Amino acid sequence: MKLYFLGTGAGMPSKQRNVTSIALDLLAERGVYWLFDCGEGTQQRMMYSPVKLSKTEKLFITHMHGDHIYGIPGLLTSRSYQGGETSLTVYGPKGIRSFIENALSLSDAHLSYSLDIVEIEREGLLFEDDGFVVETGKLQHRVESFGYRIVERDQPGKLKHAQLAALGVASGPIYGKLKQGKTVELEDGRILNGADFVGPPCKGRRVTILGDTKYCSNAVLLAQGADVLVHEATFAKERQELADAFDHSTTLDAARTAQEAGVKDMIMTHISSRYQEEEEVMLLQEARSVHSSSHLARDLWGFEIEKTPIEC
Repeated sequence: MKLYFLGTGAGMPSKQRNVTSIALDLLAERGVYWLFDCGEGTQQRMMYSPVKLSKTEKLFITHMHGDHIYGIPGLLTSRSYQGGETSLTVYGPKGIRSFIENALSLSDAHLSYSLDIVEIEREGLLFEDDGFVVETGKLQHRVESFGYRIVERDQPGKLKHAQLAALGVASGPIYGKLKQGKTVELEDGRILNGADFVGPPCKGRRVTILGDTKYCSNAVLLAQGADVLVHEATFAKERQELADAFDHSTTLDAARTAQEAGVKDMIMTHISSRYQEEEEVMLLQEARSVHSSSHLARDLWGFEIEKTPIEC
């Protein structure tokens, strides 16, 4: 599982940062990518990254501001040209259906795959299957803005092959039953309890990706205990009044949310173009004064989300 930051700027693209889009690499877990927001130029940024448009399964939109949605029509139509045949689902606030359907209709676009559009009607559970659960909650911004909490389900622990081999148990169907925690009787009459031969479960990873927001309790709730929190940090701490006026966050707001939620790693994105490369150290120092494991995203940067414990 890995995060790729396709665009990390706020409001409009700059030479250093394109507007917002983040990819969650789930190739190892389910053979696909999930995208979060799709600002103008996202499909071009993808060409310089490992992310494959044809393997994109879901697109989660946080809110309807242009720097988060203007790249959607081009991305959807290009997916047809790049071999995308499997269905794609778009989740987002009310209005996302009208925006997409009107853009495709007026441009006479034809998709080669099934497109599902889900407008979020309530907070809470949004999607679940055997591998993942996705929850959403409202944030505090000038327009309706959502955050997403992605939870990987816990996986069974590893089977203790060496211990079974030492007991003379040959690999085969018996191993599968023990892996499932079942009790097995061997031909010689010995009884083996699966629970004795399976390691502790591998805890699923938790990732929280927030839309534009000022500091709010729902952001802390969505981020609770996350392995990684992606949080906007449009401004440095000296511009707190400006951040409050436009319902955005500063570096300290993002770090405060991470600290209160008990987050392992916090990544700041949606950075104002007023901050150039030479000021990145300052932004990091501000956040790390509150939450030591804070990072500053940049375009085309990847962040690996390791399992805990590593041996899982």
